[in-house]
Amino acid sequence: MAEIINLNKARKAKARAAAVDNANANRAKFGRTKAERARDNAARSRAEKAIDDAKLD
Repeated sequence: MAEIINLNKARKAKARAAAVDNANANRAKFGRTKAERARDNAARSRAEKAIDDAKLD
């Protein structure tokens, strides 16, 4: 005999699983460590300083 399931609970479980998959995809796409962000900010500021130093008044 087939097992009886609550369709409302099954629907919510499916939605939760989809949300977890979406969160994992976003972490892979947008997630960066604090060190990576700091490295990028330092590189950006060095580039801006080099451009500003090369300007002629």
